[in-house]
Amino acid sequence: MKNFTTRPEIVGNFGIVTSTHWVASAVGMSILEKGGNAFDAAVATGFTLQVVEPHLNGPGGEVPLILAPNNKDPIVICGQGVAPEQATLKSFNDLGLNIVPGSGLLPAVVPGAFDAWMLLLSNFGTMSLRDVLEPSIDIATKGYHLVPNIINTIKSVEELFRNEWTSSAEIYLPGGKLPQESDFFTNKKMAETYLKIIKEAEGKSRDKKEQINQAREIWSKGFVAEEIENYCKNNHVMDTTESKHKGLLTANDIANWSASIEKPLSYDYKNYTVCKTGPWGQGPTFLQQLALLKKFDLDALDEKSPEFVHLVVEATKLAFADREAFYGDTNFNEIPMDILLSEQYNIQRRSLISGKASMEVRPGNIPGFGGEVLVRPKGTTPESFSKFDIGEPTVARFDEPNPNSLGDTRGDTTHFDIIDKWGNMIAGTPSGGWLQSSPIIPELGFCLSNRGQMFWLDDKSPACIGPKRRPRTTLSPSLALKDGVPYMVFGTPGGDQQDQWSLHLFLRHVHFGLNLQEAIDAPGFSTAHFPNSFYPRETDIGHLAVEGRFPSKTIDELKKKGHKISVDTEWSLGRMTAASKENGILKGAANPRFMQGYAIGR
Repeated sequence: MKNFTTRPEIVGNFGIVTSTHWVASAVGMSILEKGGNAFDAAVATGFTLQVVEPHLNGPGGEVPLILAPNNKDPIVICGQGVAPEQATLKSFNDLGLNIVPGSGLLPAVVPGAFDAWMLLLSNFGTMSLRDVLEPSIDIATKGYHLVPNIINTIKSVEELFRNEWTSSAEIYLPGGKLPQESDFFTNKKMAETYLKIIKEAEGKSRDKKEQINQAREIWSKGFVAEEIENYCKNNHVMDTTESKHKGLLTANDIANWSASIEKPLSYDYKNYTVCKTGPWGQGPTFLQQLALLKKFDLDALDEKSPEFVHLVVEATKLAFADREAFYGDTNFNEIPMDILLSEQYNIQRRSLISGKASMEVRPGNIPGFGGEVLVRPKGTTPESFSKFDIGEPTVARFDEPNPNSLGDTRGDTTHFDIIDKWGNMIAGTPSGGWLQSSPIIPELGFCLSNRGQMFWLDDKSPACIGPKRRPRTTLSPSLALKDGVPYMVFGTPGGDQQDQWSLHLFLRHVHFGLNLQEAIDAPGFSTAHFPNSFYPRETDIGHLAVEGRFPSKTIDELKKKGHKISVDTEWSLGRMTAASKENGILKGAANPRFMQGYAIGR
């Protein structure tokens, strides 16, 4: 019997664009219609997402990209900027801090997205800088329809904007008023910034590729970097510490960093090979979950059964505990991914999965590797924050969480997947630089990322803060090969849930034969049984959230297994999009939750 879907799976042979916002999907498709390839469309889509989802990403943010050029091996482009030179453990300790703030200028890292987009366009695209930027400039100038969650986000930080971050109020409280859902919203200053970059680049060269290189220089060594340094140096900004701090980011930090091309990590599962970023992001947790689940007979289950949910969640707990113990910037740490993905290691780890829900955070033990895992049970006092050095607890103090009015309103993320008629495919997860991250830099029209909050202020952690280090990000696009051929790109916003929800999509597609839309529409679930990546870094031991569309029998059985069940609303967990190509046929699907993600194709 065919499963219910909210909309059809898109099928075609020309091109597929799917993203978390209908306007971005439309812009990406328009680029394909003009003869651009998937990578041109990705850049235009990414810049459009900055405009229409400013609460989820912005120019000051970051982006990891995973792509498979036609007839070539998959690659990763790392657009995750690094910590400033001044961001040392001592500098934070001298400020009396033992956790990185969740907002303001202190957690700002080098903005990585722009250089990553330019690297993609220069190396793999075919169109000009103006071609791919003009749609977003036009939308930012003429306006776009506000979705409810943008207004809700602005409302959550309204008083902060009015009283402290007044440059943000000038853009996001136009005329001193909270915008309404029916409004068309503009950010003309952001549009002017991008238009200025285009004009300066075109003034330096007529060559298309050289214009892109000039744009990178203008961003990293020209007026953009200068304005960012001036703002960080000359402004003390209120953040979640309830104090004001200036930023550590300088023009030299921006000038000395550039996006990079890397080989993806991969893992073979059935007749698929899944490719992810390295452990400077959480992407390998997807692969670790596959390694743990590999020996269970998931084919004998179904997507709504308590046995399926239980096995997946217990594997998730183990993989994410390892994330906390072992993952960090691979430029500064040796991460034992070969061991973490080995069958020998996973035999032992798999044996920890029983018929009962685990109530412990249990990282593995690999001699010579790993660090402390800090666990603060949700809702407890700071004195209840325990420090687990691979199983040995002591007490450590952490700051009390602060109210949302100080800007620690959770940011989220965007995502897109694109495949063109030539077979090029790409997935990207742009994020950071949320409107609630830090104040708008008046001369640029955008704010900086607070991704630095994902660092630990603990020198025993591989994710400890330090100059030029990448924060261990949650951003995690996916690419899968089928029988050795690039087959599918997929992903989701959702922070720590990204490598849960996208895994569930993959497993339901692979094991139960659900098409892409059916797999996205299936009832969602996720756990928070590990340290959260975002300020204030809480852990909800035993937690399992499920959508209310799960059968009551499944929910009851999961409770019997000991899971702390939270039954969420029927359409609330998951933001997935996906696109595939097989035998010349393209398919795409998008998340119906919150009514803004759409797939387009023909």
